[in-house]
Amino acid sequence: MHPSALFAIDSLLTDEERDIRQAVRKVCDQEIRPHVAGWFEAGELPARELARTLGPVGVLGMHLDGYGCAGLGAVAYGLACLELEAADSGLRSLVSVQGSLAMYAIWKYGSEEQKQEWLPPMAAGERIGCFGLTEPDFGSDPAGMRTTARRDGSDWVLNGTKMWITNGSVSDVAVVWARADDGIRGFLVPAGTPGFTTHDLKQKVSLRASVTSELVLDEVRLPAEAMLPGARGLSGPLGCLNEARFGIVFGAMGAALDCLETTLAYAAERQIFARPLASFQLSQEKLADMALELGKGMLLALHLGRLKERGEITPEQVSVGKLNNVREAIAIARTCRTMLGASGITLEYPVIRHSVNLESVLTYEGTSEIHTLVIGRALTGLSAFH
Repeated sequence: MHPSALFAIDSLLTDEERDIRQAVRKVCDQEIRPHVAGWFEAGELPARELARTLGPVGVLGMHLDGYGCAGLGAVAYGLACLELEAADSGLRSLVSVQGSLAMYAIWKYGSEEQKQEWLPPMAAGERIGCFGLTEPDFGSDPAGMRTTARRDGSDWVLNGTKMWITNGSVSDVAVVWARADDGIRGFLVPAGTPGFTTHDLKQKVSLRASVTSELVLDEVRLPAEAMLPGARGLSGPLGCLNEARFGIVFGAMGAALDCLETTLAYAAERQIFARPLASFQLSQEKLADMALELGKGMLLALHLGRLKERGEITPEQVSVGKLNNVREAIAIARTCRTMLGASGITLEYPVIRHSVNLESVLTYEGTSEIHTLVIGRALTGLSAFH
């Protein structure tokens, strides 16, 4: 029996949602899985080629309306994230940053001219975007950002550094958040703008099949129309982060599912003491426990997706999903690794790759500690951040 069948997950989906899931799975099977272990080992990702592959499938900005975007529901988007992360967290990160951070920022806060210029080619995978919020000294506390934007005549001049930026060096445009006189503002910084440079971060053990960069802005001069007019204050970038966190709620379950499916197949074939590994009581206990946590995580993700489609989801509920599902996905990946024994540490199987990738997923878009405190504040009415 497939793990999701224990919870009759498919009965909770529409035909369209199941079709979208299958379409994304087919692309991953054909274009990603045969190569991803090699990309991971080499520490590289052909991001531009993959964007052009994924664009026609409709997954780039798929939950946005208009401008070439598919305008699909939250659950359909979540299922796409699940299938992408079942292939690799780096692939889901590419799509998540493109659609839920860079494109969403332009779609939500941009001018009509900015939307027309950037969103259609980004939805098609012809252009790539990144999201510059995190700084070397300010990750969980973005209010402390040091990147500045000052007026000089009708222009803006940006100075500062952003760190851990997915898609950074391959992006055609960076959505950069900076401190101006009237608060935090967002700016569109096209690649090649004088004073704007990127540097890839190479010494990674996690998310190796992903482009991670530092952005440096040294007296970067932008015209007035480069600013996102609809965003002022931290509510702008934090609104984008909630979109990306929602995708992780589903995506983490994809990594866990791929680990569990791999382990079920391995345990059925691997002979120990002249018996299949799957026949031992301890093995079945591990498999049963993992299937339970996977199913509960999927039900939570689907519930949050339906809330989001009704416009009823809250940031605290997204934190519940991100905290629970990533934490349980890591536990599933680690347990699967134990069942594969020495084979579990090789790239012949995806388990160790998912396991180390999920360490990054646990940290980005809000650490476990931050989401715990968000939930604690919701329960008590008291903030423990300061």
